[in-house]
Amino acid sequence: MYDIILSFITAFSLTFLAIPPIIRIARIKNLCDEPGERRAHTTSTPSLGGIAIFAGLIFSIVLWTPFQVFGDLQYILCSFIIIFLIGAKDDIDPVNPYKKLLAQIFAAFILVFKANVRLSSLFGIFGIYEIPEMASYALSMFTILVIINAFNLIDGINGLSGSIGVLISVTLGTWFFLIDHVELSIVAFSLAGSIIAFLKYNFTPAQIFMGDTGSLLVGLVCSILTLKFIELHNTIPDSEFAFQAVPAVAIGILILPLFDTLRVFIMRIAKGKSPLHPDRNHIHHLLLDSGLSHMQATGVLVMVNLLFIFMVVKLQGIGTLNLLIVILGIAVILSTMLYFIAQNRKKLRQTIS
Repeated sequence: MYDIILSFITAFSLTFLAIPPIIRIARIKNLCDEPGERRAHTTSTPSLGGIAIFAGLIFSIVLWTPFQVFGDLQYILCSFIIIFLIGAKDDIDPVNPYKKLLAQIFAAFILVFKANVRLSSLFGIFGIYEIPEMASYALSMFTILVIINAFNLIDGINGLSGSIGVLISVTLGTWFFLIDHVELSIVAFSLAGSIIAFLKYNFTPAQIFMGDTGSLLVGLVCSILTLKFIELHNTIPDSEFAFQAVPAVAIGILILPLFDTLRVFIMRIAKGKSPLHPDRNHIHHLLLDSGLSHMQATGVLVMVNLLFIFMVVKLQGIGTLNLLIVILGIAVILSTMLYFIAQNRKKLRQTIS
């Protein structure tokens, strides 16, 4: 318990102290994110906050993790470094999206094949339980890539990606503590501590953004925690803290980044564009178009994600497939309502102007 608390404090402190000099240096060297057509900000803002998150996270994990019970930690740290390097390169000198994807694939490969961060069962979805080894590797790498990019895609307004990262890491970190997997709880609370320190400087008016360095790293850590959350249910079937319909529960915990990614990818493909083609159709953009400020939109989306977490916990007994249908159905209804609200708001503004 004390190691978990100390990991949080350590990560928070180091990140909190690191950000002011990073802001100063970024401004001197003009390493800032400039306003643009698809940007939600209006002033030049440093975009290297992910460096401080990375420093706090890595230092805290290395300092407080009991290595004797976490033999795969070295491989996880290697994946962190790969994502950090490609993210930092992209924040300083933009990288081709496909090159960035290759780096993510490499990091996912290390996690799946060396750190054994993978799924071995579908827990009864479509009647499938244990899955073949090669299918397990492929599904696990795909899941990691989806979650990494989901956090990258929602990082469009002040505080959103960080706040959702805190919500998910604290939720999963608490569960790991309850089932006596302290090493994973330390990873989760180290991430939470780093992000909370960063958010002090990221809430409106934002002094710094986390950039790709931060959003990719937050996504990577959350993907590891999510896969471990699902897979550990194979070892604790009789635990009072085991969930039913665990894949659906995991999706409910990550509902905002996962659903928003699915939604924008479908919309882009329907328009004949690449899924990686950037646009301004994310849920947070719809909230801004509806008249909310950055912090109001962030607050609404965090509360919605929190409500989904409570919902999946309460409804876990209805079965995995049924719960997935409920989750996706509610998400589609809410996002459709928001879309029409945003459209009506746009038409009203055009009429007035």
